[in-house]
Amino acid sequence: MIELGLARVSRLLQQTPQPWRAIHVAGTNGKGSICAYLSAMLHASGVRCGRYNSPHLIDRWDCIAIDEQPVQESIFRKAEEVIMKRNQAKEIRASEFELLTATAFEVFAQEKVEMGVIEVGLGGRLDATNVVRNKAVTVISKIGLDHQSFLGNTIEEIAREKAGIMQPGVPCVVDKSNSPAIQKVIEDYANEIGTDVILSSTESSFLDELSLENFEPHQWENLACAYTAFHLAYVNLESPLHRLAPAIQGLNWPGRLQTLDIRSVTGRGELVLLDGAHNVQSAEALGAYVNSRLRKGANKVTWVLAASQGKDMVEILKPLLQQGDCVAAIEFGPVDGMPWIQAMPTTEILAAASSCGIDPAYVHDASLNLSDALRWGATVAQGGPLVIAGSLYLVSDVLRLLRNVQDSKNAILGI
Repeated sequence: MIELGLARVSRLLQQTPQPWRAIHVAGTNGKGSICAYLSAMLHASGVRCGRYNSPHLIDRWDCIAIDEQPVQESIFRKAEEVIMKRNQAKEIRASEFELLTATAFEVFAQEKVEMGVIEVGLGGRLDATNVVRNKAVTVISKIGLDHQSFLGNTIEEIAREKAGIMQPGVPCVVDKSNSPAIQKVIEDYANEIGTDVILSSTESSFLDELSLENFEPHQWENLACAYTAFHLAYVNLESPLHRLAPAIQGLNWPGRLQTLDIRSVTGRGELVLLDGAHNVQSAEALGAYVNSRLRKGANKVTWVLAASQGKDMVEILKPLLQQGDCVAAIEFGPVDGMPWIQAMPTTEILAAASSCGIDPAYVHDASLNLSDALRWGATVAQGGPLVIAGSLYLVSDVLRLLRNVQDSKNAILGI
């Protein structure tokens, strides 16, 4: 169950020191990538950095990273035990996300990080991460319609909720590709509380070192947000610019336009595309990428799709599907630590695909069997483009399946 509010998590963290400075990132799309860019730049600059993202990828503790490496399970368990005992002793009744957030902050304290890069879970104003104390910069990425039942039914209401991470005197970097209406909401709130809004800028010597051709438009905007925030937060005298470009070029952010080898599960030799696009805005970005990069010379694209309950699947699929495409629908499995997350039934996904013009002869209901969905997709794709998308929870299931297959092979070989 999602319970927004700061009272419980504040009580959980009363005894946890927060000497580290924070960069707090909210938004509908791109905030995870911005966090990844930021922590890569900070690490390359010699700053001991912690990062907290949600949701986790494969294991519950991999949402917490120290110096670009997922925190060790033993360190996570030790910090989690401290928080769980505190929750029980004080009868706080914190939610799962509040417990996880408090655990991340406890890990940061134990690991003595200098800066923490914190991704908002949901919204901003009442999100558990908004108890972070020493904000150096806040960032608001691209805003779109998502989670309306919690954040409001208009883009302006949602923008106001996300602007709630701003603090007096703490500069806020805003993705300049946001609409004027969104920018006005954020700027009005900044004036109310007494802080400055800085629009992200692609004009910098750092970005000049990188090739725009290697980034999709939304990735370039995310990078501009990250660099603008880094420029404000980094206070050391030495200029780290010469170290930043290699850090960004070497960054691999799983589940975001990720190319993947699924040969171990399907026998397919060609790479597939794995992307966590799960709302209309991110689907539009994925659709543009697929159309420009994968559809050339291909008569169809094969999709393996999942979604969370409550999503407007028809609107999400419109930018993705074209007549002649093939679609396998799958339900992702239970999400560790997030029991309130439920998968959309495959019948609803296939009904949405049908509404988008997909021939019923070209669809497959894999139910809960991910291996079956991938094998079917690999077979009907016949070496052509295969895209796995619709949910970050599906991304997690795919990466976990591949890891488990590899672990089984290693066990047989005695590695």
